[in-house]
Amino acid sequence: MTGSTPENQTAPSPPPVKHVPVSVLPAKPPKRNKYAFACAILASMTSILLGYDIGVMSGAMIYIKRDLKISDFKIGILAGSLNIYSLIGSCAAGKTSDLIGRRYTIVLAGAIFFAGAILMGLAPNYAFLMFGRFVAGIGVGYALMIAPVYTAEVSPASSRGFLTSFPEVFINAGIMLGYVSNLAFSKFPLKLGWRLMLGIGAVPSVILALGVLAMPESPRWLVMQGRLGEAKRVLDKTSDSPTESALRLEDIKHAAGIPADCHDDVVQVSKRNSHGEGVWRELLIRPTPAVRRVMIAALGIHFFQQASGIDAVVLFSPRIFKTAGLKTDHQQLLATVAVGVVKTSFILVATFLLDRIGRRPLLLTSVGGMVLSLAALATSLTIIDQSEKKVMWAVVVAIATVMTYVATFSIGAGPITWVYSSEIFPLRLRSQGSSMGVVVNRVTSGVISMAFLPLSKGITTGGAFYLFGGIATVAWVFFYTFLPETQGRMLEDMDELFSGFRWRDSKNKPKSNPEKTVSNPEVEIGSNKQWREDTQSS
Repeated sequence: MTGSTPENQTAPSPPPVKHVPVSVLPAKPPKRNKYAFACAILASMTSILLGYDIGVMSGAMIYIKRDLKISDFKIGILAGSLNIYSLIGSCAAGKTSDLIGRRYTIVLAGAIFFAGAILMGLAPNYAFLMFGRFVAGIGVGYALMIAPVYTAEVSPASSRGFLTSFPEVFINAGIMLGYVSNLAFSKFPLKLGWRLMLGIGAVPSVILALGVLAMPESPRWLVMQGRLGEAKRVLDKTSDSPTESALRLEDIKHAAGIPADCHDDVVQVSKRNSHGEGVWRELLIRPTPAVRRVMIAALGIHFFQQASGIDAVVLFSPRIFKTAGLKTDHQQLLATVAVGVVKTSFILVATFLLDRIGRRPLLLTSVGGMVLSLAALATSLTIIDQSEKKVMWAVVVAIATVMTYVATFSIGAGPITWVYSSEIFPLRLRSQGSSMGVVVNRVTSGVISMAFLPLSKGITTGGAFYLFGGIATVAWVFFYTFLPETQGRMLEDMDELFSGFRWRDSKNKPKSNPEKTVSNPEVEIGSNKQWREDTQSS
């Protein structure tokens, strides 16, 4: 890269120093970029689709089983199958988003889920209901992949963690809406109530489709299509300063194979660069050491997020509360709504901590809390199960530890999984790499959801949560030894972060190269080699 931006040409020429000249940096931390904030909100609304389906199914299953007279095995398949079906959407979303763009992929996700929700709401029997789940699952798969990718690509560096956590916020909002829907329609006639619970899920997808009209396309996708003029305009709106906008554009151009000194509005980009040919070879067959480590980190964090049992708790909360001693449907659904309130509240707290505390501290604290909560929950449920009389203190502990489990999950493992995996892949590999992370996430979630009821019968509900607690302990060790801190790093800087990675290094925050230190951490440009070279040569 040899070109220079207007900002670089007008900046004073400093001696070879270890910091970016203060004159090109804001005097104080930048204000929250409202345009990027609005874009992230609209894109992340796609995650409501998954959240609503998970939440509403937890209560709807009670009435579906009574109405259709189906077994627990079929209920487990019904609950977990959407995660398996979503693999189709997740696998297709990477290629689709590279071909038609991130924005129209979001529209497609909403349209498919709309059709699925209507089909489920009209289902006359179990087979038809499963077909509706299949259609809705494809839409969920598209939504899960594209929301964090778009948000990461449109976010300025100073608030990327905050904005990229929005998909998880909206998943929780969707779960909460699903729980409320269960409570609201539980008094309706049996044949009508659960169908309204499922069918009303079509409403968010309509709102989503309308909202997308106000969104710009991802600047990274625009560059990959050679539409530099449009990309620059989007970056100018979504960056904290003109300097950062120019630097983001140069980094993306470099990743797309476009010369840095090319400033045309439209350029020709090779098909290989623009549509991802050869990506799977780079990801799976001949990855560089850095890409291999990125893959292990991304797939590992997605696996452990779900293998620690969160969807078992969210989907089967009414059954867990029934085991704990709450007998009526109303009591179980009311306690489940409380779970939704706690989960949503703590995810909101997490969004404000991600860019202040960092990914690693929050993640390790979160998983540590999950381990303790699961151990206490498993112990209390085991005592309740083995006692002939009602043990009130154990009931209280069981209910309380369900709340602490979802709270600790939401403050770290929930949002950080999506933030971390969406920001560590190189640009050319980001869509497909993120798709693979979603595939692992959904497969694991599907297996846990479908296996929970048989597992509870085989080793008791308490035993199942002891198992989840053991998995969460392994997850904590993996995160501690393998995941470096990504706070304060540019998306295009991740290859450097992972290329020299050793597991011992992950115990501390990455050591900054003195030549790459930024005197104001809110403007994430110090790690950009081209900026340093241009500034020193200006």
